[in-house]
Amino acid sequence: MIFSDFLRSIAQFDDPRFRRVLWRGLGLTFALLVIACLLVSYGVNQLLSSALVAGLIGDQSWLGDVINIGGVLLTIALSIWLMVPVASAIIALFLDEVAQAVEARHYPHLPKQKAAKLQDQILVSIRFLGILILANIGALLLSMILPVLAPFVFWATNGYLMGREYFQMAAMRRLPRGQAQELFQRHQGAIWIAGILMAIPLTIPLVGLFIPILGAATFTHQFERLRALPSG
Repeated sequence: MIFSDFLRSIAQFDDPRFRRVLWRGLGLTFALLVIACLLVSYGVNQLLSSALVAGLIGDQSWLGDVINIGGVLLTIALSIWLMVPVASAIIALFLDEVAQAVEARHYPHLPKQKAAKLQDQILVSIRFLGILILANIGALLLSMILPVLAPFVFWATNGYLMGREYFQMAAMRRLPRGQAQELFQRHQGAIWIAGILMAIPLTIPLVGLFIPILGAATFTHQFERLRALPSG
């Protein structure tokens, strides 16, 4: 059933609303990362031109160039690592659009859902980004200690987080927070497996950028399927 949710989500990528969310999300992601690179470069240049640093390194401009280039390269490396978490958080801003497209095609009997407030969407996205970054830092440290387990740690960590966050965001569009959390607790094993199914492609360059939209759609399907099951 989890695979059917995933395949139905892939099949809907012909929906213009999916592609619109994708391009907006990726555009904002790249813009933020470019701004971060420029700010680091500017900050390094300002630091090197200050009187304090100038007194420490004198006229050795080559050292300043090395530090400046190193700072930019470090930022680019961090940008690559941050690409998926940032894209996931930004696309969470547009979760309603993805969910509405899924509901319009597959669940037309549902009543129209009032769009979430922009302020609430931003807060959810910031929280989601913070959770993803902190969890991935922890997974990265653990992977350095146990490198053989690195991919499994990454998949398990991100699978749980993506499953929990995306499922609860989908559920809270239709249920009060308490009921959404209770439904998650009741089916968290299946939701974790679905999250791992989302997390595995995150390790594939470029493919991972499509996963946030597929995740939003897949967990909308999963939510509708699981809430229809008897609670006993």
